Amino acid sequence: MEQVSAPALAAWLADPNRAKPLLLDVREPWEFDTCHIPGSVLMTMHTVPMRWQELDEDAEIVCICHHGGRSMQVAAYLARQGFAKVINLTGGVHAWAQQVDSTMPTY
Repeated sequence: MEQVSAPALAAWLADPNRAKPLLLDVREPWEFDTCHIPGSVLMTMHTVPMRWQELDEDAEIVCICHHGGRSMQVAAYLARQGFAKVINLTGGVHAWAQQVDSTMPTY
């Protein structure tokens, strides 16, 4: 499974010549409300097995959680369902707050 660092994802999102990925945040609603990467879509980890059909199999999907563990599990699950372009955000939103956006709240 492919991994992406927070700075590399920030550069990707800032690149006007590159298509934007779906930012799939798999944390709980209270976590998402506390902080999230702008443009992220919330689909809690426990709902993914019931909702994965809502996702575009051809889209590049970056899975996001707090530190990268839950998102890695979701990315692996989506890959088993046939998604070929699933990427895990290494270090999750915590890494984003430390390396990209120091104004983002942490928990």
